[in-house]
Amino acid sequence: MKYSNPVIKGFYPDPSVCKVEDTYYLVCSSFQYFPGVPLFESQDLINWTQIGHCLTRESQVQLGGVNSSGGVFAPTIRYHAGRFYMTTTNDTTRQNFYVWTDDIYSEWSEPVYVDQGGIDPDLYFEDGKAFFMSNGTGDDGIGGVVQCEINISTGAKRSPSRSIWQGTGGRYLESPHLYKIDGRYYLMAAEGGTEYGHMVVYARGDRLSGPFEAYPHNPVLTNRNLGGYELQGVGHGDLVQDGNGHWWMLHLGFRQIGRWLTYHHLGREVFLTPVTFGEDGWFTAGHDGLTLTLFTTDRIPETVRQRGKKLDTFENTDWALDWCYLRHPEKSNYKLQNDRLLLHGTDVALDEPASPTFIALRQKDFDATIACEVLLSAREEGEAGITLYMDENHHYDLAIRSGADGSRSVIKRLNIGDVKSVEQEIKLGREGAVRLLIRSGHERYHFFLVEDGREIPLGTAQTRYLSSEVAGGFTGVLIGLYAVGQDVSAEFTQFICEYV
Repeated sequence: MKYSNPVIKGFYPDPSVCKVEDTYYLVCSSFQYFPGVPLFESQDLINWTQIGHCLTRESQVQLGGVNSSGGVFAPTIRYHAGRFYMTTTNDTTRQNFYVWTDDIYSEWSEPVYVDQGGIDPDLYFEDGKAFFMSNGTGDDGIGGVVQCEINISTGAKRSPSRSIWQGTGGRYLESPHLYKIDGRYYLMAAEGGTEYGHMVVYARGDRLSGPFEAYPHNPVLTNRNLGGYELQGVGHGDLVQDGNGHWWMLHLGFRQIGRWLTYHHLGREVFLTPVTFGEDGWFTAGHDGLTLTLFTTDRIPETVRQRGKKLDTFENTDWALDWCYLRHPEKSNYKLQNDRLLLHGTDVALDEPASPTFIALRQKDFDATIACEVLLSAREEGEAGITLYMDENHHYDLAIRSGADGSRSVIKRLNIGDVKSVEQEIKLGREGAVRLLIRSGHERYHFFLVEDGREIPLGTAQTRYLSSEVAGGFTGVLIGLYAVGQDVSAEFTQFICEYV
């Protein structure tokens, strides 16, 4: 059968996967967004359904004052002795921790902290012992992939933290994962930075503490030399074996907006690539070490069909699964209903590293139509509408604005770095709900006010200014609904996000 990449679209970076019986479970990074660490399940590796989050309570993760692309970094999910573990880093507080659950569909524990630095932690279990890895610096001051034994009940170290591998020489060694396969230990990691030079590398050894011998043909997977190819930034992978003995890698990558336009704004996404072990015990990945947009494989039955959701509405999305907030929200400002959303604004604006009244979906494809009806109630200055949000300094807003004199208008505002500019404004002559419309393409967003079925254009904006190449950071564009102003309330209805 044929399957298309990515298998999970939009800003779901740094995937980690484990298999329990006939089901695969996958987690991703969430950074400053809450709830933290999206959790998915699949029966076939290509169709994934979100079933929850690992961090759903404020007590589990500190996000107050966290800047964009701070907070929760790359997680790892593992299963041992009937229990699921998810370990991750809060990069802002510089703490590594893990949470656990005996029921994957229920709540996860309070955090258990590990006194080892670095980021991108991993857990490995063997012979009743638990080992913790991260990329950082060992107790002896040597950097690289650092390992220690821990008490899995308390997180306390049972051995010194020691660097067991320094990688292959590429910059930003990260994402270490350890496996035991056919009697050998395999240590896989990423190098090159999570950008266009990203790559997966690995080594193997006879003991879990090393020494490790690097694969002679590293990197085992990278798209770094494919100029003009849509899929770029391939790296940060995790291995899993299916029920038929085949190996796969779930890893991140991103889609650039055009053949010669090296910008990406949808974020880093989840890709699936086949892995093959040779008779010599080394493995290869993908098509000659490349990840493709379309793979043909006999490893997945022809009866399996890859599904794709083309329409998001209030009615067919789940507020607790599909939507997210910036940092820890004040829940009293949100009323979430089946067919409508009621928001109460505060003085916190979208440009602040705080928690404005904001709830959002990840943008999952380039070509989309985004629209909703907005009814604004305001006694003072304020606004409410749709934001295409990358971070505090990079977002495009289409909103209804209320003036101190009671006037109302629809604005299109571009926020690009230090430039905050209302590019278009149309005065509204009547009360009542207003329909806002955005059409998204690879290279541009197009903004409209809809009145009496007539689309009134408010201009366009280039997608590249919301890209990681311009904004920096590790996230992607979210489609946010927001309200700003202490005396502002807004009702959102008839929301759609339809992908072509």
